[in-house]
Amino acid sequence: MDKSQLRQTAISMLKQFSDLEREKIEHHLFTQLIHTSLWEEAQTIGITISKGFEWDTTAIIEKAWAQNKTICAPKCYPAERKLVFYRLDSFEELEVVYYHLKEPKPLETNKIGKNELDMIIVPGLLFDKAGFRIGFGGGYYDRFLADYKGKTAALTCSQLLTDNLPKESHDIAVQHVITEKDIINVKG
Repeated sequence: MDKSQLRQTAISMLKQFSDLEREKIEHHLFTQLIHTSLWEEAQTIGITISKGFEWDTTAIIEKAWAQNKTICAPKCYPAERKLVFYRLDSFEELEVVYYHLKEPKPLETNKIGKNELDMIIVPGLLFDKAGFRIGFGGGYYDRFLADYKGKTAALTCSQLLTDNLPKESHDIAVQHVITEKDIINVKG
């Protein structure tokens, strides 16, 4: 299958989880993540605001705030095809933009430089054991991560982890893949 077909298959699988299955997996992903040294050592964390069938990031964000960590959420700039992260101190600082995404309000939040982010939790639909992923197809994260020096992790369930995905020269692997069952330290 090509990336487009794999993307559609992964979306279909994500949508098939019952609420109970989803909550159970999300609880395990949350627990796995917050008990890593990766989490403990990170003070400034980049993370997307989840929506719909994506793994819910709300509990992770709230835990970070409770631990006095800085949360930064990305805003997409489609004309420039780039991501910019903004400090998020409250869910009230979000606005709904295209595709019903929730992103920071740039006039009410502070831009955070790439090198200020200790860790980025990279979203994706499907991952392989080498840390490569199939995302939503915009390439925003691959461009952003090309010269990023901090730590990267991704959250997925074991059903959406495969041995090998098709790769292109511009694809950037994450350093850690966290599932409800395991943590795969790819590199870094």
